[in-house]
Amino acid sequence: MTGIIPKIILGSTSTLSGQTYLQYLRPVLENHFAGIKRLLFVPYARPGGIDHAQYTASAANFFETLGIAVDNLAAAKDPALAIKNAEAIFTGGGNTFVLVQQLHQLGLMSALKQRVLEGAPYLGTSAGANIGGISMGTTNDMPIVYPASFATLGLVGFNINPHFISGRAAPQHMGETRETRIAEFLTQNDTPVVGLPEGSWIQVMGQHITLEGSQPALIFERDKQPYELPVGSELNFKK
Repeated sequence: MTGIIPKIILGSTSTLSGQTYLQYLRPVLENHFAGIKRLLFVPYARPGGIDHAQYTASAANFFETLGIAVDNLAAAKDPALAIKNAEAIFTGGGNTFVLVQQLHQLGLMSALKQRVLEGAPYLGTSAGANIGGISMGTTNDMPIVYPASFATLGLVGFNINPHFISGRAAPQHMGETRETRIAEFLTQNDTPVVGLPEGSWIQVMGQHITLEGSQPALIFERDKQPYELPVGSELNFKK
């Protein structure tokens, strides 16, 4: 794979308040998917009872405006072959436990990683961004199913906490904050965590990994105080 440059976008969400689906990412996606005619959509994050075809249609409606046709991975007769032949891939949001369970159960996690590292542009939002990290251990989702493994794609050398909100939701609410939950994760793991707020995303171009968007991220590392990372900064964790 010499000379191949992975192109990856890991977005905190698919939809910002007051905007339409993927609107905030549209300018960057026009470049990210330039020249792409067909895209493979991974709909597995939606729990049972939610139609994969309907979910795929919502993605297709957006990508039609970019001149890109969308195929539903869940409808493929041979999902591994569909991934191998994909020009580009988009994994949508939902429940990360459901998504990871399906990818492991169908034996698709390694196939998906390989295709992205071969150069197929990848977009993941929410749960689809979660799986870009080393593990799903910093998801916000409830464990409604039990995946065979928490290991994910490892496209970046850290974990992601999408939809990150610092502090308590309301002054009178005394429950745990995101900071508390991530600090708990770091008592058992030595994996850095990026608290990724709405309106921001992680962009990978080859060896360069940067924070992009409208808000700074909060970075968590074991035995360190959390610190803010400005938009435009490189995400480079060295021991």
